[in-house]
Amino acid sequence: MLDFLQQPWPWYVAGPLIGLTVPALLLVGNKALGISSALRHVCAACVPAGIPFLTYNWRAEAWNLVFVLGIVLGGFIDYRLLGHPEAVAISAATVHDLKAEMHLTDFSGLLPKELFALGNLANWKGWVFMVLGGFLVGFGTRYAGGCTSGHAISGLSNLQWVSLVAVVGFFAGGLFMTWVVYPMLF
Repeated sequence: MLDFLQQPWPWYVAGPLIGLTVPALLLVGNKALGISSALRHVCAACVPAGIPFLTYNWRAEAWNLVFVLGIVLGGFIDYRLLGHPEAVAISAATVHDLKAEMHLTDFSGLLPKELFALGNLANWKGWVFMVLGGFLVGFGTRYAGGCTSGHAISGLSNLQWVSLVAVVGFFAGGLFMTWVVYPMLF
């Protein structure tokens, strides 16, 4: 059984399991799956400043905080006890295409170091990525009424038109950032 759990699960198993969480929460407890709302609940509990947006009965949504805590603890337990020590297998065709199109032999440069190294917070680029980027993500999440996952998983499964518009906007913004803005920064 442990060997089965340690193997990477294919998308056609993991995807439907995630997708079935939405109707399960609706059927069992009439609850909508949402992770970004947990940040609002934490802020409402920890910042009693009289801000109207944070003045509500957050205790009624305590289940959401327990759900998020379970995700964090589950990830930690999975990494520590069931961690898969081998590198994720990438098909030879994908490696060949990346080498041919990007002229890469080492794939470590695909991720910006400013995002993944705390030591880079000593320069302005690191601060821009971390602080301004974090603010924009948080603002966008609140402005869009949920995060990308929430709209894509919960909203689309509930056939919400606003979620379809949001998901299209998220993808368009991501493509614009990847192909236009990111190359100008580096």
